[in-house]
Amino acid sequence: MEEAAEPGNLAGIQHIILVLSGKGGVGKSTISTELALALRHAGKKVGILDVDLCGPSIPRMLRAEGKAVHQCDSGWVPVFVDQEQSISLMSVGFLLERPDEAVVWRGPKKNALIKQFVSDVAWGQLDYLVVDTPPGTSDEHMAAVDALRPYSPLGALVITTPQAVSVGDVRRELTFCKKTGLRVIGVVENMSGFVCPHCNECTNIFSRGGGEELARHAGVPFLGSVPLDPELTRSLEEGRDFIQEFPQSPAFPVLAAIAQKILNETPVQLS
Repeated sequence: MEEAAEPGNLAGIQHIILVLSGKGGVGKSTISTELALALRHAGKKVGILDVDLCGPSIPRMLRAEGKAVHQCDSGWVPVFVDQEQSISLMSVGFLLERPDEAVVWRGPKKNALIKQFVSDVAWGQLDYLVVDTPPGTSDEHMAAVDALRPYSPLGALVITTPQAVSVGDVRRELTFCKKTGLRVIGVVENMSGFVCPHCNECTNIFSRGGGEELARHAGVPFLGSVPLDPELTRSLEEGRDFIQEFPQSPAFPVLAAIAQKILNETPVQLS
C-alpha cells in the first residue's frame, strides 16, 4: 500500500509542472526558464527544480552560476535569482566544485539526489514549481515522478522539435506519461521556423507541424510553436529576462500564450 506523503517542504507549493521530452537538445531548459519568467511577470512566485543532473544549464540561463546553496533547519535553501525573490532555483550545478565538473554517477546515486531534491529543498510558499528533466524515459524520470506523485503534480509539458526524428522520440515520452499516470498538459513545438528579422519571412529549417500532428494523434492539447529567435538565444546565453526585454520578438507571444494557458487551467491562489 502506497504511503501518504508528509507535507514537508512541498506543503506550500500550489502546482507542480514537469517539463519532459524523449529527445535531447529540443529546448526543455529554455521552455522551463521562459515559462518561469512569464509566470513571474504574471505575479506568481515560481520555483525551478533542475533535475538534469548531467547537464544543469538553467543556472547559466538565469545568471545564477557560482551562487551558493545554504542549509537551514528545513534543508537546502534554494538560490533566488531576482531581488524580489519571486524565482527560486535548485540545481546540481550549485553543488559542483567547478562549472565544468562532470557528474559521473550510476543510477542509484542519481535517484537518491533527485529524491533528496524533492524532500529537502525549503521552497516556502510557491504558486508553481517547474521541474526541468533530462531527456529520455529512464531511472531519473521514474525517480522524479515517483517522488512527486504523492503531491499530485498538475501534469507535464512535453517538448519536441518539428522534425520526424524528434517527434518519434517524444511519442515515447507520451507513452511514458500514460504508463506512469502523469497527465499531459500539452505539447510544445520548439525551434519551429526562423523568422528573418529584416523581411519577416519564415523559413522552416527543421520541417514544420510535427508537434501539432503528434498532439492531435495523441489526443492531447497543442500549446504552440516557438520559433527560432536570435534574441531568445542571446538572452539565455547572457542570463537576461527575455520576457521583459523583448516583447516585440516573434517568440514572445507564443511563450506568453503558453504561460497563459497554464494560468487559465489552474485555480486562482493568493500569492
